[in-house]
Formats: sequence, structure tokens, C-alpha cells
Amino acid sequence: MKRRRAAVWLTALAASAAVLLFLTRLLMPKYMGKVVEGNLTEEYYKETTGHDVLIFGNCEAYENISPIVLWREFGITSYIRGNAQQLIAQSYYLLEDALKTETPKAVVLNISSMTQFEQENESYNRMTLDGMRWSSAKWRAILATKMEDEHLIEYIFPLLRFHSRWKELEQEDFLYFFKKEPVSHNGYYMRADIRPAGELPAMRRRSDYSFDARAWEYLDQIRLLCEERGITLILMKAPALYPYWYEEWDSQIVAYAQVHGLTYLNAGRESESIGIDFSYDTYDQGLHLNVYGAEKLTRYLGSILFAVPGVEDRREDVELAAVWAEKERFYDEKKAEQEAEFARLGYLTQFYTD
Repeated sequence: MKRRRAAVWLTALAASAAVLLFLTRLLMPKYMGKVVEGNLTEEYYKETTGHDVLIFGNCEAYENISPIVLWREFGITSYIRGNAQQLIAQSYYLLEDALKTETPKAVVLNISSMTQFEQENESYNRMTLDGMRWSSAKWRAILATKMEDEHLIEYIFPLLRFHSRWKELEQEDFLYFFKKEPVSHNGYYMRADIRPAGELPAMRRRSDYSFDARAWEYLDQIRLLCEERGITLILMKAPALYPYWYEEWDSQIVAYAQVHGLTYLNAGRESESIGIDFSYDTYDQGLHLNVYGAEKLTRYLGSILFAVPGVEDRREDVELAAVWAEKERFYDEKKAEQEAEFARLGYLTQFYTD
């Protein structure tokens, strides 16, 4: 009798767990419409080979560098672990997470996130954190970066947060219930449309150009973690006309890099020599690069990465070459699809949204 009762209870618990998992899967956002960035974190875990270079940061990382070009033209294996408005603390924990399974030769950190330590919108936290695999790194990332009105329990059990989404369910929630196609190219979000730079807001002076002390602490932690693992850390600021990167901010990063013997690349200062043309190489009037600008910036970065010990041209590796051949095919296919769509419409700004 006791065994029968136990079996009934176990069956009931298993059924309840299955229902909860089903509802969680159904109600969590799929990010397969206009906002696809919510898939970037989890796509990293589908990788089957390691990477000599890992790149971390916000949109200045995942929209401005093409790992496919790094491979195609330099034989460098790389991945971008970036997200929309990714905080520097989140970059640290994503690095910690990655180091559980691989040790790259170089880490490139986009430092524009030094200007904002706290999150302004829960949706950005969700897009970055929900896709992380559960580990001590994810646990501490949530505790370090959740907003005051966010609760840890809602990250542990997302159904508590998204239970009311049943009113907003769309076709994509059912279409992508079991499987989602990749939206990035090793973490790179491609945009092939063109919207030239126009008139920008006037630059406003600030009363204080200091970075938050906590941002400095996490930058130190990233640096020390790289030192412990023998990884070369490179700091980078991507080309962008807006938001403004003040000289006062730049000088602080220059000083930090000099003190700690780091390479700091302010690619914005090198835009002309890189060949960036903001009348063609941007899809949103100079905030981010489109694929044509990203490919130019990637060639500039690739030539610098070759100076890092251990970063090599791996195109002669037959197994790696086979994996990356498929990545190249997917990249070229998606680029051609976007270009064909813009040609059909007769203009190149169709995918731009304010």
C-alpha cells in the first residue's frame, strides 16, 4: 500500500513538473520577431568547438564585429558574448561562465558599458540573464545586477514573472516552442540595411565624468581573472557618432590601460584609417555599424589580434574548417537574403526602427 501511494505521489509530482515546464516554455518570450537579442546568450552553448578569442560587451560588441570575417580572412576562431545594454558586471559573470568550458587566448572587452553600472529596464536584464545556464556565475550575476523591484525567485522560476503573458501569446510562441533557428553569427547580429548619419543631438557637457566605483571594481575583476588564466585582455571602444564618448572618459581608460599594461583600442579615433564611412556603414544614423562597417572594423581588429600569443590561423585544421564552412554558408546566405530584400523594395532602410 505504501509503495502504491508513493508511486501515485511520484506520478503526480512528475505530471505537475511537466505541466510547469510546458507552461514556462510556452510563456517565456521567444525573441524571434523584431527583438531577437534575447537569444544571444543561450546560442553560445550550442558551440561545439573552442575559441581563441572571446568578445564581451553591449551592442557595440555584438553589432560591430563579425567573427565570420575573423575566420574567413585570418583563421581566428571567436565568439561574441554580448547583449543589449549588457552591464560590465554581467560581462564579468559571462566570462566566468565561459571559462568553465574553455580558455581563450584573448578577451576583447568593449568598455562603453563603463558609463552605466545599474540597469534601467528589466527587459535588458532578462535578455542577458535568462539565457545563461544555471551555475554560481548566473546566481551571482542576478544578485549583482537585478533591479530593486526584481526578485531572484522570478529568475529561478520564470513562470512567476511571465505567467500573465498568456494574454499576449503570438504565433511565434507556438512556432518556436521546440526549436529556434539561430539569429546570430557566433554572437554577431547582422544588419545589411543603410541609414546614413544625419544631424545629431548637440554634445552636452557633464558635471561629473567619473565612472561608478563599482564599474572599476568589475573591470579589475575581469583583468585579474584574465591574468590568472593567462589570457590577454584588450579594451576596445567601437566607432560610433552617438552616444558621445567624451574625452574625459577616454583619458581614464587610457590611464588604466597604461598602468596595467593593457592594449586599449579606441577604434573611433581610427575610423578614417579603418575606412568607416558613416554615410554608408551604419544602419541607424551612426549609432551602430551595419555589416559593411562591421566587416571593416573586424579586419582592423583581426590584424591586431594576430599579435596576441597563441592566436593563430587555424584554417588548416580540417575539423575546424568543416565547422566554420557551415558558419560561412549561413552568414553569406543571410547577408544575401537581406540585400535581396532591400533591392526588391528599392531602398536600404526597411529594417530600421526608431
